[in-house]
Amino acid sequence: MSTYQALWVTETPQFQQSVVERSMDDLPEGEVLIRVRYSSLNYKDALSATGNRGVTRTFPHTPGIDAAGVVEHSSVAELAAGDEVIVTGYDLGMNTYGGMAQYIRVPAAWVIKRPAGLSLRESMILGTAGLTAALCVDKLLRAGLTAEAGSVLVTGATGGVGSIAIVLLKHLGFHVTAVTGKAEQTEFLRQLGAQEVIAREALTSGTDKALLKPQWAGVVDTVGGDILFNAVKSLQYGGSAACCGLTAGIDFKASVLPFILRGVNLLGVDSVELPLVNKASMWDKLSLQWKLDLESLVKEISLKDVPNAIATMLATQQTGRTLVRID
Repeated sequence: MSTYQALWVTETPQFQQSVVERSMDDLPEGEVLIRVRYSSLNYKDALSATGNRGVTRTFPHTPGIDAAGVVEHSSVAELAAGDEVIVTGYDLGMNTYGGMAQYIRVPAAWVIKRPAGLSLRESMILGTAGLTAALCVDKLLRAGLTAEAGSVLVTGATGGVGSIAIVLLKHLGFHVTAVTGKAEQTEFLRQLGAQEVIAREALTSGTDKALLKPQWAGVVDTVGGDILFNAVKSLQYGGSAACCGLTAGIDFKASVLPFILRGVNLLGVDSVELPLVNKASMWDKLSLQWKLDLESLVKEISLKDVPNAIATMLATQQTGRTLVRID
């Protein structure tokens, strides 16, 4: 096969996305050629597809920070033709042609063999969002969070990371409080496992105060900004907040008082440059003791449907996960 289909983002001068035929010769160098079966749509993909230079510097470009498929050719002994594999993060879909295409060619150091407990489809329902949610929960547990300590707050709850975090925390026996700006999605969040749902406005007042009433045993924060600051100020003594997102802003106008008076922890979570061995360990956990039924929060689309899905995401109308079927 000398050509393949890919989502192609061009700047003419406005950014546009379309599905085009590309030459296999245009793929970058790399030890592993993968036929992609599934990808998923993430906020970073939407930014890349609309010209955010902080994500993708050079256009035209194929976005897609997630890919799951089958090895067609490998120049390393660890991977062989026919192996089913997962690639998430690193430079995929940022400045390297990404998973919104029938083929990718990547370094072997980016590639994980599919865990036996997950299908390729299941792995991309999770994707970077599921991996990030699991890393957040894992960090909170390592910091001492227990189900008996009280409620865990999840911000940006209808998004990919937030919705999967709710399901995972519920699976592990935690009481979950979801934060959302979409009141119409309250029942959706309750079905996922949130025992309480509160409006986003409740987390945006009180920014002028150094401390707020202690409420949360832990926090999974996907949005940043004032919401994260107020969540930290509302942690119980010794509680922790896992921070992984920035949709509400990158600024964090914090005070040291929550840290020195309540002994709280702010835990940074990265799923992009995380060493491959750590990614593989978390994927194994997601395929076994943390395996989740996520069918209730996934919408499956084809590659040609991605431009409309990007518009929906940027209009903050998406809920849950969008799985992209490549073939």
